[in-house]
Amino acid sequence: MLNFICSNHLQLRRMFVEGICIMSDSNRSSFFRWRKAIGRFYLDGFRAMTVGKTLWKVIVIKLLVIFAVLKFFFFPDFLHTHFSTDQQRSEHVLEQITLQK
Repeated sequence: MLNFICSNHLQLRRMFVEGICIMSDSNRSSFFRWRKAIGRFYLDGFRAMTVGKTLWKVIVIKLLVIFAVLKFFFFPDFLHTHFSTDQQRSEHVLEQITLQK
């Protein structure tokens, strides 16, 4: 195992890409600072949105409606409507899984 201490970001990037960099404590804190900076960048971007917030709300509502409609109308609970006990349900599932065609 190679014990390299990366002195600058270019060296850190090069060594990380090559897969030989073992992070020291200072590099670990630098890594978390970068991660925090990226998180702040996206958070500030979402805060600054005006039209985007409304569009994201519309997208989420549409997805919830679509999945609710699909669940209740297109994927009925077949096992509970056709079989009364768990034993019958499990046998049916086992038969369907192991069915030779």
